[in-house]
Amino acid sequence: MIGENLLGPEPTLLAPEPEVSAALAAGTDPETVVRAYPESPLAWVELADAAAAEGREIEAYAFARVGYHRGLDRLRKSGWRGAGPVPWAHEPNRGVLRALYALRRGAIAIGEAGEIERLTDFLVGADPEAIAAIEA
Repeated sequence: MIGENLLGPEPTLLAPEPEVSAALAAGTDPETVVRAYPESPLAWVELADAAAAEGREIEAYAFARVGYHRGLDRLRKSGWRGAGPVPWAHEPNRGVLRALYALRRGAIAIGEAGEIERLTDFLVGADPEAIAAIEA
């Protein structure tokens, strides 16, 4: 069972974003997807990843920061109360987890030590396998 935890909160399982996923799978430019779906952490993390791949560290960090906040919004709307499992195995959760990872990557790039530690703890608390899965 995904993220079974008898002592803590139930895992948060986000709803899919089929329109966002379809647009990105079709090769639509991430900026266009963000303009169409600005509430989507998946769209923002794709934009952050594109900026990071081009060496635009500050822009990548800023895009990841927006994706992180959009992810927090989605988590809270789904009943998450600031802690608890957000399993990577549930595919709709991946946009949020990737946004956390992208923000962590951006914090590393700009030397924001406290943020690196906080985001690492957040990711490990959400799903101890998330970082390895994203890096794979």
